[in-house]
Amino acid sequence: MQDDVVLTMRGICKYFPGVKALENVDFTLRKGTIHALMGENGAGKSTLIKVLTGVYPMDGGEIRIDGVEDAIVIRSPQDAQSYGISTVYQEITLCPNLTVAENMFIGRSPKGRVDWKQMEKRSGELLQKLGIPARPRQQLGNCSLAVQQMVAIARAVDTDCKVLILDEPTSSLDDKEVEMLFTLMRQLKESGVGIIFVTHFLEQVYAVSDQITVLRNGQLVGEYEVRELPQVKLVEKMIGKDLEDLSSIKKKESDAGEEFYGAQGLSSSESRPFDFHIGKGEVNGFTGLLGSGRSESVRAIFGADPVTGGTVKVNGKKVKIAKPLDAMKQGIGYLPEDRKRDGIIADLSVRENIILALQVIKGIRHPISRAKAEEFADEYIKALAIKTASSDTPVGSLSGGNQQKVILARWLLTHPQYLILDEPTRGIDVGTKTEIQKLVLQLAEEGKSITFISSEIEEMLRTCSRLIVMRDRNIVGELKGEELTQERVMRTIAGGGE
Repeated sequence: MQDDVVLTMRGICKYFPGVKALENVDFTLRKGTIHALMGENGAGKSTLIKVLTGVYPMDGGEIRIDGVEDAIVIRSPQDAQSYGISTVYQEITLCPNLTVAENMFIGRSPKGRVDWKQMEKRSGELLQKLGIPARPRQQLGNCSLAVQQMVAIARAVDTDCKVLILDEPTSSLDDKEVEMLFTLMRQLKESGVGIIFVTHFLEQVYAVSDQITVLRNGQLVGEYEVRELPQVKLVEKMIGKDLEDLSSIKKKESDAGEEFYGAQGLSSSESRPFDFHIGKGEVNGFTGLLGSGRSESVRAIFGADPVTGGTVKVNGKKVKIAKPLDAMKQGIGYLPEDRKRDGIIADLSVRENIILALQVIKGIRHPISRAKAEEFADEYIKALAIKTASSDTPVGSLSGGNQQKVILARWLLTHPQYLILDEPTRGIDVGTKTEIQKLVLQLAEEGKSITFISSEIEEMLRTCSRLIVMRDRNIVGELKGEELTQERVMRTIAGGGE
């Protein structure tokens, strides 16, 4: 190994039944660098990380680590840690009911009596050294998500860490918290730690990374210096083709067809009363800052939260929607914000997840036959290009983007007239984002009504012909036509839209 190289992976292969997850992949990490690992969902990023950390045994290739003469075999996460490889995952795996110091040393104290004074002293020194705004005796659950993430990193680097893997560490952080995390990453880089940074946020890659490795379909596309790879070229390498212009599908104009759904004074246990309507063939959206009430509003429309007031009309007829089944029977589908908690049933197969909503509508007395279920699943796996070994594959084993496609397939199978999509592109790759945006516009062309919610205002402007702006759980504006600009949206959110 070269003097500045801390990790090399050569010819890494990993196979699952019917799937080549990794095929002859190389990866090199240098000391004191931040190296972004990029690729679409299903490209092989997570599999490569799991091979490196001993979660999966590799089926071919070799791994070498700085300071060890021979190639190493990593059979478990404990093996990886013994070689100086530490991982901090997107979902924080610490204990919020314990103190910061206890979390930093949990499982690492010698057997017998714990030296609390020494533990707090050591954790205090580490927190100060890394500039983490937390106190050793502070309960972790009282810290912000960013600080909890930084405590997890501090714990990782306090174990003689040579390689630090950060798997989507910024997905739940705001801009200020992201910059705090980046400051810590740069400090660790200066101390000689090699950092593998996995993220879907392209801007963040260019803000903090030195090198980029791109994977696609389980194979290495290439390794690049950040300064030599423009962002548009990175996207093209990730999706394997030149970026297609979304303008090739004409966005629906704001003057939609006759009203499909209308509500007056609608409220739920989580939302304040609001009026709302959507026309046939219209794509509209709720926008606003996190916590503005976007998701609560659409959950009220679908009956996902207990409805407490208001009147609703579907196709001009007054109806009662008190629970999701009522909405489903009116031709309304809902892709929830949190796909892992509210969307997929991870242990069930792709096929079972796809037919779920249709089976609920039909009722328990009218079961869908196995043959029909397989026919439905195969149709939508093909139509949405879902990457799965078969329809029997547990949906929890698919990448995030493919899980999202399975939930979309579930609702498309019911042939909805109105589809609510809450953050359908969050945490998924650029290629799949483009596919979903095009699908939204295609469904609108077919006369479906779509409500689209995204934290990315540019994405909303690309897809929606009308935006309902929210602040503090109240509707504070409605924009359409020439008003649909990023500046106008931001001014309305901030209170200066008029």
